[in-house]
Amino acid sequence: MARLSPERAPSASEQLEALLGKPWPFPGRPPKHDLSTWRVVNYWPDPVPVTLAEVEVFERWFGDFFDELFS
Repeated sequence: MARLSPERAPSASEQLEALLGKPWPFPGRPPKHDLSTWRVVNYWPDPVPVTLAEVEVFERWFGDFFDELFS
């Protein structure tokens, strides 16, 4: 394998090839699911219902962040 210049870190594929001694992606059978044929559908109601308990969880965990962001 050719040496890389010190300015550029090796890519994940290059690191795997160096580690395993085989090119990445591995040759062979294609993936089980072809993601190019998938569709995204949205069955959520508009507006999405939110309970008071969910709002309180967000306020507790992200309250400081929201205060800093919106003030």
